[in-house]
Amino acid sequence: MLFINILEIIGFGIGGLFISFLCNGLLLRFSRSLGIRNKNDITVRWSNESKPSLGGISFFIVFVFSAIGYSIVFYEENIFHNKEYIGLFIGGSIAFLMGLADDAYNTRPLGKLFIQISCGLILIATGTVIDLFHIYWIDALLTVVWVVVVMNSLNMLDNMDGITATTVLFILFSCLVGAWLIFGFNTDIWSLTLIAIIGSILGFLYFNLHPAKIFMGDAGSQFIGFFVAFFGARFLWNVSSNNETESWASFLIVLIAFTPAAADTLTVVINRLKKGKSPMVGGKDHTTHHLVYAGYNDKQVWIVFFLIGLFSFLLTIVMINLIQMGIIIPILFFALYFIVVFGYLYRNTIKFPQKK
Repeated sequence: MLFINILEIIGFGIGGLFISFLCNGLLLRFSRSLGIRNKNDITVRWSNESKPSLGGISFFIVFVFSAIGYSIVFYEENIFHNKEYIGLFIGGSIAFLMGLADDAYNTRPLGKLFIQISCGLILIATGTVIDLFHIYWIDALLTVVWVVVVMNSLNMLDNMDGITATTVLFILFSCLVGAWLIFGFNTDIWSLTLIAIIGSILGFLYFNLHPAKIFMGDAGSQFIGFFVAFFGARFLWNVSSNNETESWASFLIVLIAFTPAAADTLTVVINRLKKGKSPMVGGKDHTTHHLVYAGYNDKQVWIVFFLIGLFSFLLTIVMINLIQMGIIIPILFFALYFIVVFGYLYRNTIKFPQKK
């Protein structure tokens, strides 16, 4: 049985990797202007060269094929009888289509916000709710805010080669390993869907690492943002409720797992509010950019975020293990990791200001 499970994992992982690699290769080969929005606009993108923003299409295609593949392998199980999976599928589809429209037409911010809120409401309606305060309407509101924040945070972080995909990769690894630690090793729909998307991200990274040939675009950042928000709620936010431990432990687990994105978003929001600017407007004032102003090259910036993501993943797994053993209080000290990372990145934005 274990051998069969491992084969299923390998199959879905390689399948996601192959489909992603093939899709991105074909999109890159045949795209000339498709997916390139605002050719001469270099105020948001770090790269001065316009490149196709079509990488996110491969994420969604792999997602759909993973559903088809699971239905074929486990034909006796109808995944669309699973309310939570219906929420993931519908919400992910809406997020992808909204991002695709934004890549093509540059949709209005309020329209995007409405769709993001709708994605959060879909999760609530289908039974995926963050169980933090144990008061339904407060937890439901938190779930909607969570979805909106994650979708926007990853969209904002998608500003330099390989950064967002690498960050998401480690977050999804945290969700996958965390799920196995909590519920035991298995190959259910959640595990295999995660593995397929992890494969798709690895395939995308081949084309997205510096010097990037293709970007994920809003179609990618919005879909993967919703996807991450769903699995973060399911396997990270609710880890303490599954073990009847203090809810604050879940908050710290999420904070550590999302450290790269959380530290960048918090830094940008603080600095823009201090200057009287909207946090939602793009610009070259992210922590990634300030590392370049500090003297790092693009590859070194990616290495910094790779290491932050890797340590975030490892610490998240340690924290989940501690909770499984009933050891709660030492988890408080893991907050120091986020404080150190945030302090380092925020300090760079002050010491090495944005270049004119």
